Amino acid sequence: MILRQAREVLRIEAEGILNLIEKLDENFGKMVELILRSKGRTVLTGIGKSGIVARKIVATLISTGTPALFLHPVEAMHGDLGMVSDKDVVIALSNSGETDELNILIPSIKRIGCPLIGFTGNMDSTLARHSDIVIYVGVEREACPMGLAPTASTTAALAMGDALSVTLINKRRFKPKDFQRFHPGGNLGQRLSVKVKEIMLTGRRIPIIYEGATMREAIKEINRLQLGATLVAEKDGNKLLGIITDGDIRRFLDESDTIREKYVEDVMTANPKMLQPDSFAYDALNIMEKYQITILPVTNLKEEIQGILHLHDILGKGDFKFNGDAIR
Repeated sequence: MILRQAREVLRIEAEGILNLIEKLDENFGKMVELILRSKGRTVLTGIGKSGIVARKIVATLISTGTPALFLHPVEAMHGDLGMVSDKDVVIALSNSGETDELNILIPSIKRIGCPLIGFTGNMDSTLARHSDIVIYVGVEREACPMGLAPTASTTAALAMGDALSVTLINKRRFKPKDFQRFHPGGNLGQRLSVKVKEIMLTGRRIPIIYEGATMREAIKEINRLQLGATLVAEKDGNKLLGIITDGDIRRFLDESDTIREKYVEDVMTANPKMLQPDSFAYDALNIMEKYQITILPVTNLKEEIQGILHLHDILGKGDFKFNGDAIR
């Protein structure tokens, strides 16, 4: 009985979000462009549960490069409206669109001269009629059995806020290094701010094969450490010549089945992307993102192998590790 009810709640809320996909129209694009052109902040306002959702949307916007703030409707009528300027964009959240504490703000917002966007489930409401852009966030029913407690409707509004935030991330070309700048104390922020030499794999943990070796030997080395790649170095030194990844092997097999007796030079990617030990982890992540790779050799200025860095060592796979030693 309990699990059945829980599943039904999740089903109702999931359907509420999915139904919004068909409701998206050109107004969403207009909202995004309006916020991008804005010289001020994105101000979100709402009362009750909608206010809580508005605060969360603000938090996501701020942390991903869009200046934003939350304006409490009641406090706004007692002086906090002074925080809003004509350079700002106001987004008001109300499922019914008839929230008195919110709608009483509309004339004042209009006098300030900033555009008003309404997130509402009622397209015939006061909020919808007076908004410059209306975004539909309605649901067919609440998960609450009495239909009283905002449940599916707040989930839908929150999801629409996430859709807005992620779209803005892409439009602003927000990068991991930007995320680190806004999250210096967070877990990911801490990972991205360390130097590569603190998290790279070294010594025997580096998969490495030397020029002149066969692919049979290279595959054994790849399997030894299960990183999905091995570095290729000069036979009489430690200079990096190339890298062989699982992808290189798959691409070779598309053209020929005789890979095991081939030499590593026949399969490797020569002159791979690399970075130095004193580079920061966010530099490594940016390179990985730009070139769609998950492994980076780490070399000194002479291109001599110092270590190897996997995406998991940056973002974490279980415990955060420094040179293989778990930090718990």
